[in-house]
Amino acid sequence: MKAVNVKVMDVRGLTDIADTLIVASGTSDRHVRSIAEHVIDQAKRNGFRPLGAEGKGEGEWVLVDLQDVVVHVLLPRVREFYGLERLWDPGTAVHDSTAHAASHSHS
Repeated sequence: MKAVNVKVMDVRGLTDIADTLIVASGTSDRHVRSIAEHVIDQAKRNGFRPLGAEGKGEGEWVLVDLQDVVVHVLLPRVREFYGLERLWDPGTAVHDSTAHAASHSHS
């Protein structure tokens, strides 16, 4: 389906909602919906029963819940705005440079 900028994050130990979060972008609302539908179809073909999908009507952000895996497919501007990678992946977290500087000034 040619999803763009696919990121897989192991979130075990960070949340109980899933073990893995997958974030991907689509190039249009139609593409986002198509990618999400493809994920659902492939899951079913491989014996997984999706628990649900949210956002298919709008197509800006579709969440597919596969129980241990949650897939987010978003338009690039929506993905940038919400910054899921910064929320869930400690390796990409934005650090507050003022707090860091303040902690070192008292040493």
